[in-house]
Amino acid sequence: MSFPLLTATAALPAIGAIATAAVPAARRTTAKWLALLFSLATLVLAGIALVRFEPGGARYQLTESHAWIKDFGVRYELGVDGIGLALMALTALLIPFVILAGWHDADPLETKSSRWRPTQGFFALILMVEAMVILSFEATDVFLFYILFEAMLIPMYFLIGGFGDRAHTGSDENAAAQRSYAAVKFLLYNLVGGLIMLAAVIGLYVVAGTFSLSEIAEARASGSLSMATSTERWLFLGFFFAFAVKAPLWPLHTWLPNAMGEATSPVAVLITAVVDKVGTFAMLRFCLQLFPEASKWATPLIVVLALISIVYGALLAVGQRDIKRLIAYASISHFGFIILGIFAMTSQGQSGATLYMVNHGISTAALMLVAGFLITRRGSRLIADYGGVQKVAPVLAGTFLIGGLATLSLPGLAPFVSEFLVLVGTFSAYPAAGIIATTGIVLAALYVLVLYQRTMTGPVKAEVQGMPDLKVRELAVVLPLIALLLFLGVYPKPLTEIVNPAVQHTMSDVQKKDPQPEVEAAK
Repeated sequence: MSFPLLTATAALPAIGAIATAAVPAARRTTAKWLALLFSLATLVLAGIALVRFEPGGARYQLTESHAWIKDFGVRYELGVDGIGLALMALTALLIPFVILAGWHDADPLETKSSRWRPTQGFFALILMVEAMVILSFEATDVFLFYILFEAMLIPMYFLIGGFGDRAHTGSDENAAAQRSYAAVKFLLYNLVGGLIMLAAVIGLYVVAGTFSLSEIAEARASGSLSMATSTERWLFLGFFFAFAVKAPLWPLHTWLPNAMGEATSPVAVLITAVVDKVGTFAMLRFCLQLFPEASKWATPLIVVLALISIVYGALLAVGQRDIKRLIAYASISHFGFIILGIFAMTSQGQSGATLYMVNHGISTAALMLVAGFLITRRGSRLIADYGGVQKVAPVLAGTFLIGGLATLSLPGLAPFVSEFLVLVGTFSAYPAAGIIATTGIVLAALYVLVLYQRTMTGPVKAEVQGMPDLKVRELAVVLPLIALLLFLGVYPKPLTEIVNPAVQHTMSDVQKKDPQPEVEAAK
């Protein structure tokens, strides 16, 4: 039996979570280093998976399959295509930076009992989320995926509600109430989506007799599996609703600004750059692959919802007074682009959407983590409390600007390639939708540049005077992310080579071909 690389990649952070949680209360620094080492080891395994993956090979590679719950036909089946592999690598890449950025976020306050061990719990929960997210990108059994899809809510709930942002303008009681509200809202929204998905998962088993993606694909190809049109559409809606909540897509998005605003900045990155990608990934892997006819049937409505997300999220970002909530609404707009690219049903759109998932994760991590360093120094999330930061902390201001420019998809930075492909793919299929989507680019330039102007330029406010610049640990977090944004901005080929074959398989699933350009005959 070959080495179970995919299982090891997911199991390693889970083992790390247990080991970190078991560190004695007085050894908080040991717990931090242990969590960081396990996350780096996971990144090494993800790198090995990237090397072993053959872009022109089988659709799902590095596969594993074992009987699990025989009475219900549930198997432990894993495999990655180019899309799942890219997102698995993104997750493994970001977690070490999340841990480094949150190095002191869970240190106990003086008012806390020394018997309480928030530090160990904080890093253990981050590693547990990493394990579940990686395994969800690898799962090719629908029921296994569903369990992971729901289980990751538990550690995220405690990370949001138990380890909230300390830069809160109100009283401690009000801050605790806001964190609790955000955590409960996050949990309830996603649980409702998950329960609806569970009904659809059961319905799929009744129709197909299996939870295995490979077996369902074989049955479709042989003609032994056929779904009534109404059945397929209802099942599609059950899956899509859950994924749209997780993504998040308007009007199911309202939990995200609360969750990101009240969480620590590293946890906010975990939410939008890692966990939310499970929703958009699942639209490609499950909605389009399992329900191709229903996916095409629902496309016009989903395109409209994606356009609303793009414009609505950007407009609300423009009007925000809270730095973290501005980034949250910007992410809603970006997820609209991702979903638009997926359901444009063109190879350019879906390649762009997949690249957008990766590049958005890197750019949002860079911007949010630098914003977190800024907020920690000043003790406030309000934009109005800043001014003139670039004069006292030029490196912090410079990295903040690069993260912001990546967020608005400036040419030369990684998100530009993604957004360009999404718009090209959308224009070729839905010209009007492509035109409307471009307004999101204009609004992104507005909210990013206004944010930078209000916080970093102008007279130096008294509260900002003496603010220290980025330290070595913080530079170790930010500089590699910026380097990646620059590298993938000018040379995205390594990523597109992995992603494009998987996109072609998805296009084949829905039996769609790229529209041919209309060329007038020469006279």
